[in-house]
Formats: sequence, C-alpha cells, structure tokens
Amino acid sequence: MNYLDRNEFNFEPSPKVLEAVKNFNPKDLCFYTRIYDQGKKSVITVRLSEIYGVPEEQVLLAYGGEEILKNAIHYFLTMGDNKTILIPEFSWWYYNRVASECGGTFEMYPLHETGDTFAYNVDEVIEYTNRVHPRMLLLASPNNPTGNSLSSEEIGRIMENIPSDTMVLVDEAYASFITSDTDYIAPLVNKYANLIISRTLSKFYGLPGLRTGFGFIGRGHDQFLSYSNKYLGFNRFSEAVALAALESDDHYRRVAEEMDWGRKLYKQELGSLPGFKVYKSVANFILIKYPVEIKDELLKALTLQDYKIKFMADKGLESCLRITLGRKEQTQVVCDTIKRVWEGSRK
Repeated sequence: MNYLDRNEFNFEPSPKVLEAVKNFNPKDLCFYTRIYDQGKKSVITVRLSEIYGVPEEQVLLAYGGEEILKNAIHYFLTMGDNKTILIPEFSWWYYNRVASECGGTFEMYPLHETGDTFAYNVDEVIEYTNRVHPRMLLLASPNNPTGNSLSSEEIGRIMENIPSDTMVLVDEAYASFITSDTDYIAPLVNKYANLIISRTLSKFYGLPGLRTGFGFIGRGHDQFLSYSNKYLGFNRFSEAVALAALESDDHYRRVAEEMDWGRKLYKQELGSLPGFKVYKSVANFILIKYPVEIKDELLKALTLQDYKIKFMADKGLESCLRITLGRKEQTQVVCDTIKRVWEGSRK
C-alpha cells in the first residue's frame, strides 16, 4: 500500500541513520543514560543546543511533537482559572482534543483563502488574542492541512502585541521543507518568555516511527520543565538514531527537492483544469480543491492501485484532497489517476 494520506515518509532514511541502527550496541539498553547526572536532559538536547544556539535547559525533548503539544496544553491550561486556547480555523483536529482532555476550551480564529494560498491575517490574530485573552495561542507554521506558514517577522509582531501572560505555541512540525533557515529561533526564544517553538524528527527527517520531538521554550519556566522532563533520561536507541538524523541534512534536503518536483507537477497538470485549485504548500503535503462529484470514482481508482490519499471532511474543506508528497513515481501515479478520472467524468 502507498500511504499518501498521513504525511509520512516514502523515501529511504539517510545512510548515517542506517549506520546508527546497524551499529547500535544492545547492551546500552541495559543501563540508564548518565547524562542526567550532568544536569542535562539528553545527548540530543545537548546537540540541539549547539545547532540552534539555545541554552540546553530551554531545549525540550519528547515522544514526538505530539507530546510537546500535550505537555504544554495540559500544563498551562490547568494552572490558574484561564483554560482557553485559541487555534486556527483550518488546522489539525487533535489540537481541540488535547485541550478538551484537560478541561480546556478552545476558540478559533480565521485563516483566509487568498488566491492559491491560505494565510494568517496577523493583525486579526493580534486582535483576537487581545480580545479573548486566552491562556494559550496556537500558531501552526506550516499549517496542516492548508500548507501555509508564518515568517519570523510575523511571529515577532504577534509576540510583541499580545498579552505577555498568553503562552504562544508555534507548531513547526512541518518546517524545513522549503527553507533551512533556523537562525530566527534563538532570538525569538531569548526575547519572549511566553514562547514555545515545537519541532519533530517525524516530517523533514522522515522518522515518524522513532517518536522523537523537540522544541524550545522561553526563560523562566522551571516548573514546566520539571513537569515535562524525564528524571531517568530518554530512550537510548532513539537518541543514537536521532543524532544521526540531525547530522544528515544534506540527504533530507535532497528529498525535499524531490518533493518540490511533486508540487510543481500537481500545479502544472491539475492547476488549470476546471474545478481544480492547487494551493501553495511549504510542507510535505499539498492541498488540492477538486470537483467533488468525482470522489467515489477517484477513491475506487486509487484503491485498485493500492494508493491512499486524504479526502478532507473538515468544514469548509470538503471539496479538497490532501496528498502527501511522495516519491516521483508515486506522485505521477496519483496525478495521472486524478486526471484520468476527471477526464472520464466529462464524457
């Protein structure tokens, strides 16, 4: 089965990752890491501190980006009376559920369809946040499923103009597919105590099965760090593989370039067809509006070829497909199948 419905990785891990798996000494699993004796969380947080220029104590490590999200929302929505989180209108359904798990409530702010993209209206986000005054504001950049992102300047403008007691979580799980720039992270985290930036090895580094997420938090959150840190350290096998992935940017940058080939193919082949709109994406997936009357035939045609894509059911996106950007041959099959089914519907 070709799974192009959950934004997983359809390419090969890097040679360094394969070597780390092959050379891992199973006897290391017989002992806890000793890194905590040095007052540090993990060999990964030490390396991430060096890469991103953020003090190690402000580096977060977790069981995927999912756990950073859960830890932050569960912690901050249960500390005090304010239990409200603001989330984007078109975004991952899981944000809502995590808030409800701890008795929190959520309100949505709009994303706007503008031409062939969706976008945050930064002034509107600021206005919503000041009016609602939530305990947390969630910004997804890039956003799933719309594929749009915020610039570092836009994040800074939001941080500068909202209440300082609103914790802001920027979910950057899908970052790095278009740009390798991360120089903005340390200045933002150093300047704003109420900021968390969350990332993961699941998307750009193609290791969703490793379940390793990381992030960065502003200063002054010792109690949250105590809540989220692991007293006895982390999974030593995952640490070894994660370190290898972090040293493999060239490999994953080549994969990102192949994904960009897929973006261009969908735009070229489907973008001008009646009833279609191919939205810009800076993530490892692409959102495409399609004539919904071909849904049943398209689903059948893809199933016969052992392909799965995401037929959106979110309110306002019911006529859209979200397709993971896979290998070239996978992208070609999906694109050709959509065209063939569409052409057949017009006869």
